[in-house]
Amino acid sequence: MATDFFGRIIRDDLPNPAESPELFEEILSRRVVAFLIDCIIMGVLIVAAFICTAILGIVTLGLAWLTFPIIVPIVFIAYYAVTLGSSARATIGMRAMDVVLTPTRSATLDGWLAFLHVILFWISCSVLTPFVLAVGLITNRRQLLHDIVAGVLMVRRSPMERHWVNYHRPTIGT
Repeated sequence: MATDFFGRIIRDDLPNPAESPELFEEILSRRVVAFLIDCIIMGVLIVAAFICTAILGIVTLGLAWLTFPIIVPIVFIAYYAVTLGSSARATIGMRAMDVVLTPTRSATLDGWLAFLHVILFWISCSVLTPFVLAVGLITNRRQLLHDIVAGVLMVRRSPMERHWVNYHRPTIGT
């Protein structure tokens, strides 16, 4: 049983890049494209929310305009809560690029872990851009800094589903 940098138990059933390289093929480039897709979707949602708020502000004599400063954070939180917090464990962009979020420690992927991952992602992107991808180039599982801290792993969904089936299949003679 392995532990991470902080001494927490790492799951035994995690794929090894040497044994299952298909799970990590082009994962960094897939994540970048998925992020761009998600940015476009969130941009459309933000514009729609601004238009609705502007119209509502006219109807409410300007009262709704007080919500303009919180539209962007609300859209971001709602988007990630609905997508990453779902059973698919992936945003729309991640689904399009065949990427899924998987916990690495002996804990389930709940809404709080997904929320922590998103917050750490935006903080690290704000502070470390464009170096946020550099960590992924040197880690064997192509994890970024916020993935390691949050205890999650991004892998390709379709090969991962085959990995789980093979991992949980009982072997003959045991």
